[in-house]
Amino acid sequence: MTRIAASIAGVVAVLLAIVIQGFAKPGTLGRWERDIQSPASSAAAATSPAEPIPTTPPNCNKAFFSSILPPEASLENIAAVPEGGSHGEGKANIAYPINPTDLPALCAVTINVTSSPSSSYRFGLFLPTEWSGRFLAVGNGGFAGGINWLDMAPGTHYGMATVSSDLGHNGSVIDTSWAINQSEKKTDWGWRALHGTVVLGKKLTAAYYDGRDVTYSYYSGCSTGGRQGLREIQEFPDSFDGVLVGAPAWWTSHLNNYITQLGMYNLPNTSESYIPTPLLQVVADEVVRQCDLADGVQDGIISRPDLCTFNSSLLLCPPNYTFNETTATCLTNPQLSTLAKIYSSHHHETTGELIYPGLTLGSEAQWWAIIGNTNGLPSPFGIGYQRNFLFDNATWNYTALYSDAVVDLAERLDPGQATADQYDISAFKSRGGKIILYHGLADGLVPTKGTELYYKRTMKFFGSGSDTTDFFKMFLIPGMQHCWASPAGVDAPWNIGGAFQAGVMGSGVWSVPGFEGSEEHDALVALRKWAEEGREVRQLVATSWRAGLNASSGVRRQRKVCAWPGRSVLKEEVEEVLKREEGVDVDVDVDSEEVWECRWPGEEKEEEIEVDD
Repeated sequence: MTRIAASIAGVVAVLLAIVIQGFAKPGTLGRWERDIQSPASSAAAATSPAEPIPTTPPNCNKAFFSSILPPEASLENIAAVPEGGSHGEGKANIAYPINPTDLPALCAVTINVTSSPSSSYRFGLFLPTEWSGRFLAVGNGGFAGGINWLDMAPGTHYGMATVSSDLGHNGSVIDTSWAINQSEKKTDWGWRALHGTVVLGKKLTAAYYDGRDVTYSYYSGCSTGGRQGLREIQEFPDSFDGVLVGAPAWWTSHLNNYITQLGMYNLPNTSESYIPTPLLQVVADEVVRQCDLADGVQDGIISRPDLCTFNSSLLLCPPNYTFNETTATCLTNPQLSTLAKIYSSHHHETTGELIYPGLTLGSEAQWWAIIGNTNGLPSPFGIGYQRNFLFDNATWNYTALYSDAVVDLAERLDPGQATADQYDISAFKSRGGKIILYHGLADGLVPTKGTELYYKRTMKFFGSGSDTTDFFKMFLIPGMQHCWASPAGVDAPWNIGGAFQAGVMGSGVWSVPGFEGSEEHDALVALRKWAEEGREVRQLVATSWRAGLNASSGVRRQRKVCAWPGRSVLKEEVEEVLKREEGVDVDVDVDSEEVWECRWPGEEKEEEIEVDD
């Protein structure tokens, strides 16, 4: 339990946490052309589409699906899963080897679709016995290929039919070898497999439930999955009524090249400027020491990195210091130069245009994923993209050939048409679509400022804040790393029911453990309420646990996170106590969400987040 005393100077004015606000309008029904006819023997359901079907439809069998699939698709597997059962592909599924457990009764279907003469993709479909009329597609991560059964599972507990695509290959998050000289497979990964899965998945779902149309459609994904969701609504605004988008790797043509640039800042690993991985924790600890109090509360969480002026010179080694990379507790001048480059946005060496914003203060504990360079190469998220997506050359030499001109080429070619950089999403808005966008402020893999950049550019297109925030909200979560979790020792609240968050806590976990189905705690539930009932999402409660990913250990911390440009601050009555008792220890449990509230411009003076554009 973290407590504070009234002697903290200026606590009232600066307790804040970054995010967005807006006013919602009721969503509209998601519609699509259904050209699959129900079998003649199947009668239309007598119940309302929003009511659960009381018994399992007699359609969970090979004959039924084989009779309704289009020519380019074939049935690969079908299984009736009993309540409390499990389904998946185990270790054969390289990216997602853990099967979900404790499922509700459902029908599990695997379909194979030929997408071109040289490519195909698979998708999995969970069809719960008690169906709510809703449909949920879930995304993937990195370059991974595999059906994400584990992320499909939580939606079924809400009665949703859920779907996931393998994106046309079977591989890990960092494996790009499948892409070399395979333009059609790149397209499947970039957008085609997800879109085809959504279209056919909806048709199969309606046919399975005797012709009942899907009433509402949703999406949830983080990282690559976040990019997939944005890409889908940009090109196909009718696909979803609501999307939950986490830490999106949206600017593919820039981000993956920028990751190589970041790696090169810290190479070669024999140079004086190289920062070895053990030193990243030293940097992280110093950043917390200097920036923790920027929000007025000393709790180990950097909530306002934008208010912190970090003095890296305090990390400088003293004169005549004998540097040992495994035991060092300071940095040399060349290493401090590397550090400054990593925090700085990178601009094109010729045109001066922004290539990508830099990493955020507080993200250092996860930098190993992109500048660890233990093998002497940049991250495979970068070098793999150049070699196997862009140049189709597995031996492409980055040291001799990489420059900002590579970004120019990537913009022109955009292999797989993966980049999701359209800011005009008015077609999605006009049909009542809703977006919840979130990103951890401690993300050391996909820079948080990139998400701020996309949001800012979208607001610029719409011309005013309210024209964006009435359908599109951004939540920045202090202390959360990439998609889930928080650095050891920080233990910030991070779980809001986003993509991957249930699965990393256990194969049978769904929603936010202990708060299942709560719209205050689970962003997917909040999104559904917003899209269907017009209940505006202004705040969420993030949760962490005493033993990291073990929910049985009990809640460690909870805190409100607010829709930007709102800020999370101590409640007025708490502030008054701190003012009145300044200099005296006051028992205030800042780990409880009950002492926090969200405030928006007009309620107190605010400054806008500035993103390098």
